[in-house]
Amino acid sequence: MIVESPAKAKTIEKYLGRNYRVVASLGHIRDLPRSQMGVDIENNYTPKYISIRGKGDVIKDLKKEAKKADNIYLAADPDREGEAIAWHVSHILNLDPKDKNRVVFNEITKDTVKNAFKDPRSIDMKLVDAQQARRILDRLVGYSISPILWKKVKKGLSAGRVQSVALKLVIDRENEIKAFVPEEYWTIDGEMQKGKETFSSSFYGENGKKKALKNNDDVQKVLQKIDKKKPFAVTKVAKRERKRFPAAPFTTSSLQQEANRRLNYKTRKTMMIAQQLYEGINLGGKQGTVGLITYMRTDSTRIATVAKHEASEFIHENYGADFAAVKVQKKKQQEFAQDAHEAIRPSSVMRTPKSLESVLSRDQMRLYSLIWSRFVASQMTPAVYDTITADMVQNGVQFRATGSRTKFAGFTKLYVQTGDETKDKLLPELNEGDEVLLKKTDPAQHFTQPPARFTEASLVKALEENGVGRPSTYSPTIDTIQKRYYVKLNGKSFEPTELGEIVNTLISEFFPDIVNIDFTAKLEDELDEVETGAENWVKVVDQYYQPFAKEIDSAEEKIQKVQIKDEPAGFNCDICGAPMVVKLGRYGKFYACSRFPNCRNTKPIVKEIGVICPKCGIGQVVERKSKRNRLFYGCSRYPACDFVSWDKPVGRDCPVCGHFLVEKKVKGGRQVQCPNGDYDEPIQK
Repeated sequence: MIVESPAKAKTIEKYLGRNYRVVASLGHIRDLPRSQMGVDIENNYTPKYISIRGKGDVIKDLKKEAKKADNIYLAADPDREGEAIAWHVSHILNLDPKDKNRVVFNEITKDTVKNAFKDPRSIDMKLVDAQQARRILDRLVGYSISPILWKKVKKGLSAGRVQSVALKLVIDRENEIKAFVPEEYWTIDGEMQKGKETFSSSFYGENGKKKALKNNDDVQKVLQKIDKKKPFAVTKVAKRERKRFPAAPFTTSSLQQEANRRLNYKTRKTMMIAQQLYEGINLGGKQGTVGLITYMRTDSTRIATVAKHEASEFIHENYGADFAAVKVQKKKQQEFAQDAHEAIRPSSVMRTPKSLESVLSRDQMRLYSLIWSRFVASQMTPAVYDTITADMVQNGVQFRATGSRTKFAGFTKLYVQTGDETKDKLLPELNEGDEVLLKKTDPAQHFTQPPARFTEASLVKALEENGVGRPSTYSPTIDTIQKRYYVKLNGKSFEPTELGEIVNTLISEFFPDIVNIDFTAKLEDELDEVETGAENWVKVVDQYYQPFAKEIDSAEEKIQKVQIKDEPAGFNCDICGAPMVVKLGRYGKFYACSRFPNCRNTKPIVKEIGVICPKCGIGQVVERKSKRNRLFYGCSRYPACDFVSWDKPVGRDCPVCGHFLVEKKVKGGRQVQCPNGDYDEPIQK
């Protein structure tokens, strides 16, 4: 049996016993060559596949094991990519693709793996064609545009179908922010009193109509109408019961988003840990190695009946019958969802996070807990709230108070999606005709805010909502635009770089279809139709490539060479004395000698924080970035001084022990602390 990864092989071999040998192909073993286009455009876009460099020993071992075997089964992942890997392996081993030797499973548990052998099938060439069409299209685009960018802008750049759209989304959002003109508006909060109880309210409008307060003059006109000595009359009280339904189990996209928001995981880290949980964790004892979650590349929220029954049983036993949904609210699938696999869920809901504490790493535990909780919550009853809205009027001026109380916790007893957290807000007993006093008013000026920059979570959401890319492409796409230095992370938010803006401008002007969201989404739909057999892959590729080829010829001729000018650094080279300049490299801007290549002196661009190094007392403390892009602080005299700190020094010493003080993030804000724990003080806002 041939799978993709050694971890998966190790897990499955324990289930199948001594009659089976399970080996790994380590992913793809054949691909298009790196050194050339590798696609015969004149001959129906025939790909020229070669064995991947470095996979010689793997291929040799596969052939050796295959010769010993009575039967060979191909068990790569259950998606387009996995089907293509199985097809390439069958080619290397001279197997007939029509043989029924393909086994697939959505989770790696003993019963599921054994059941897969009861109904093996032949390789699905429609899936292979869909993957092949995507691979060929990406190669045609990348290997056609990238050389133009190398020639006209700088070496090492690249362009691709999905990455170009992702870059354009980031740049378009940045342009929206720059063009945004804030508008002033005001609110008036009021503190009301009934008897001894006080409660909050807000200005709503006048004479029964909602009114916006555009400036301070509007506020003053409202306040002048209010007689502070007279009570407000409660004119309307509306009491309702509101239900809130649980979110669906995770898809690839929603898992990446929630893990980014809640756990601060990058998409790549989320998928890496999810892969580990899927392929198997050694639980020890008789259980051995078990796959803890179902396949993690999916756009479906569908759940197997057996998993629903198990979840219902667990909820009945641990929370009670009132918390178990009789009929789970059906969530509408995205219109472009392939629905090829189940949602991401635990392979057994009985394996609670607490029961796995001793075998999972911290990162694995956090992600597994998230997946487990979300799935169990999705099978629970809705939360129920009692809400109350009260309108209070005096001289035509209307204030409104709202309150809510949790009547039944439902699924929120276990899990609440980030951003949906609510707290009870209680009001005193209010009835129509009651009188309440306005104790004080608090007018406040506000300005409308520009749209937020994209985070990893919101960029994944935007790609999914626009139908650009598929679950397996989100993580590598976001990685690529960062590696090429087209965008950079400022905190959690993406900002386009100067290089990204240049590349986007050229692609938008000369290859408009590449960055056209609707065009790219339509192509994704056509690739999905290849998978179902409704479209021919050669026809889909040809329809896309023919107009694109004309754009390539035009761009070669019309694009002028872009000069990225070096900026003066303002100081001289400490080796040869020539002026230093700011250059743009693959990983961002840096200082370099203007006499390059005769003088190769370079220095990183660092930001001083205005604090003298507490170790040597000579250098300045500067901000630096680790290989994982984490901010830390070091001495500007490095390597002569090796001072480093993850926390920002503040330039003062601890009055108790004399150690340098640092600024640390704590719950509710920031604090100045001594790393030895001898002293802390709040930072004044």
